[in-house]
Amino acid sequence: MLKRNITLSIVLTTFLSACASAPGNYLDTSRLKEDQQNKPTETYPVKLIDGALVAQQAQAQAAPQVLPPPGPFADPTQYVYRIAPQDILGITVWDHPELTTPNGSTLSSGGNTTQTLGGALQQPYTQALPGQADPYGQTVAHDGTIYFPFVGRIRAAGKTTAQIRDELATKLVPYIRNPQVDVRVLSYRSQKVQVTGDVKTPGPLALSDVPLTLVDAITRSGGSTDSADLQRVRLTRNNKLYVLDANRMLDEGDTTQNVMLQPGDIINVPDRSDSRIFVMGEVKTPAPVTMMKGRLTIADALTQAGGILDTDANPRQIYVMRGMKEKPTTPDVYRLDLTQPDAIMLSSQFQLQPMDVVYVGTAASTTFNRVLQQVLPTVQTLFYLKQLTR
Repeated sequence: MLKRNITLSIVLTTFLSACASAPGNYLDTSRLKEDQQNKPTETYPVKLIDGALVAQQAQAQAAPQVLPPPGPFADPTQYVYRIAPQDILGITVWDHPELTTPNGSTLSSGGNTTQTLGGALQQPYTQALPGQADPYGQTVAHDGTIYFPFVGRIRAAGKTTAQIRDELATKLVPYIRNPQVDVRVLSYRSQKVQVTGDVKTPGPLALSDVPLTLVDAITRSGGSTDSADLQRVRLTRNNKLYVLDANRMLDEGDTTQNVMLQPGDIINVPDRSDSRIFVMGEVKTPAPVTMMKGRLTIADALTQAGGILDTDANPRQIYVMRGMKEKPTTPDVYRLDLTQPDAIMLSSQFQLQPMDVVYVGTAASTTFNRVLQQVLPTVQTLFYLKQLTR
């Protein structure tokens, strides 16, 4: 008997020492020292998801959102474009071709090619005339002035084309009888907005005599990509950041989101990486789920994760953890009990928010079975070792 016990001890010692040289990845914790005094002691109150909570959530989501401050024009019909440096003006004095750019004349494009005046008028708003200034048009100088024969230098910056027209006509009276003058903008180059992010053709857009709105800017940039999040379009204006919901304009006709853009505005259309929901726990395929148009319910998230595991999940423990980015130590925790009759309805009505975590708890029997699965191989090994030493 003593010999058998000694043999068994030697075999067990050899078996345990072999664990240190076993293949595979492992962490040597001998140099790690845990501070036992920093154990978490916080408790998190859990709110049960019921009809009253869902109604409260719907009311909060219907609250009006903060909008950017109003621009200089309360209504798009009041919008007036004012000339600024680098704009190119076309000035016509009727019956005086020596003061007017002929229709058939060409404009320099800065290279070896030329274009007609009609072509210049068709330049898209997304780009100005390339190369040097137009030799036939009037380029507004950096000091905001232009030069015109007989008149000399006049200030154009800050004025409308009608105001410049009237001033030129008045100052040409001593030289021309009843002058008829027309002023138009050949190229809008001074005032721009930037469109970046998930649009097909990001880049600058020039402001023109037609007011430019948020939807116009996205459309002129080729439209949004498939991964764009139009619910959280970012507008930077005067060093302040505003978040606009273009979906409310496109889907619900909410024109308050379609703001009129101003010079210097920066539009950023983000992707949906910040609109993810993380589904974890006892589901078939734990994975992040992307929100579509800013909406996703518990039922949607669980369905896209393949549903809960019938044998392992605890249907009473469907947790939603919210606000861990803004409040890492005090997140909001909600629980849905899927065993209740109204749980299916509530799961399809409770709206999730970006970066929420949906966690499906584990059944008590599953935990016990998993402990057995870990212990059973060791018990079997000891049993066979005992049989071998007989």
